[in-house]
Amino acid sequence: MTIHVAILGAYGSAGVAVAGELADDPNVQLTLVDDGEPGGGLCILRGCMPSKEVLSASAHRFHARHDPRLSGTPEVDLESVVNLKDEHIYNFAEHRRGAVHDLAERENVDFYHDTARFVDDHTIHAGNREIEADYVVVATGSVVNVPDLSGIEDVDFMTSADVLDTTQFPDSGIVMGFGYVGLELAPYLSEAAGMDITVIEHDARPMDEADPEFDDELLDIYREDFDIEILTETHEQRVESTEDGVRLHVERDGDERAIEADQLFLFTGRRPNLDRLGLENTSLKPDSGWVADTMQSRDDPHTFVVGDVNGREPILHVAKEQGFKAAENILAHARGADLEPYENVHHHVIFSATGVYPFARVGLSEDAAKDEGRNYIAVSRGASDDGVFKTKQAAEGLAKLVVDAEDGTVLGYQGLHYHADVMAKTMQVVIERGMDVRDVPDRAYHPTTPEILDGLFRDASAEIEKQ
Repeated sequence: MTIHVAILGAYGSAGVAVAGELADDPNVQLTLVDDGEPGGGLCILRGCMPSKEVLSASAHRFHARHDPRLSGTPEVDLESVVNLKDEHIYNFAEHRRGAVHDLAERENVDFYHDTARFVDDHTIHAGNREIEADYVVVATGSVVNVPDLSGIEDVDFMTSADVLDTTQFPDSGIVMGFGYVGLELAPYLSEAAGMDITVIEHDARPMDEADPEFDDELLDIYREDFDIEILTETHEQRVESTEDGVRLHVERDGDERAIEADQLFLFTGRRPNLDRLGLENTSLKPDSGWVADTMQSRDDPHTFVVGDVNGREPILHVAKEQGFKAAENILAHARGADLEPYENVHHHVIFSATGVYPFARVGLSEDAAKDEGRNYIAVSRGASDDGVFKTKQAAEGLAKLVVDAEDGTVLGYQGLHYHADVMAKTMQVVIERGMDVRDVPDRAYHPTTPEILDGLFRDASAEIEKQ
């Protein structure tokens, strides 16, 4: 029996993952729909890849500015930064489009470069075509979230997408939103654009997933090394335009104050891209819990929702893995078999401090282990404890390892230090394989930054032996 699967959002990471898995099945007829211009998916065009392009330029300036062996501080040529970013991103996106178009060359795959809209649960309009499918995969990604703030509709603001394309910035800015996007782009505006930046943060600390000492260290770096003013436990009340820029009224500790700057930046996250899909014509209700762990929608067993659009975990590698799981579960559902949930070990990287001091967390934090009632041991090291970081002129930051106190199983790693991002994969393997910390080789090449991991392995092993 042939099943017909329609994928809405075929250029994105989640959509192309589903398509790639299903296209090889001779019993599947695929219809791919995407109206992207030029097409390539959010991560490639407006997300992780272009942001890392621009961050790398400011990272070079940061290194030069903090290295006493160098004389003078170079300026960042923003026009060159944007041009090179565009060149690389165009090539990346072209490769993604090529992969989708190659799939469409197969007899069992059709691709339509059109906007898709539901007519009913399993009927889609794309251009002048009507597509009737047995299963529909919604993989339409996310869009910028504009907060419901008094006066926001009358103010000219910039989003992360605007920042990535801008070659000239004013002297000062206010940043609303200090999650992943704000943590990455606020120091870029300070370092590369030379702006005076004030950040509004609702909580005492910005990173919910990190243990407090990592947040505190990162706030110190931003304030001291980037000269960014961060107003914690502060809430926006209203915003208005001024003759020279913008005025934001905020409340902190019961007191209201006004902050003025040339430009307002909205780094207030993203929301599922559902507005144009015509969900009102379906049984789907995209509220809390509308997508199960199997990626199957709660309201219609023949609809699967993957990637940013399901609002569960808007991370590239998660979107791809959800796509693979959705493809597997569509085939299982079609043959009447049980569906498997998508499960993953926490595995995130934030390219904080322009990527010089990235934050990485794999597995459990100490707080998470405590909340789960685990019997654990946690050991920490400062980057300054290892001479290699001093030789790199990047000696700030710290790392922590969490292990099971009884059998030594490595449960989690956090790092906020130079090269923490490249250590995430190693720690993913250690944690997902359930390795005993005493069995992890203590053998980093000297002098290389993974020595900080060796120190953690030694310290944790010693603590286990004391039990």
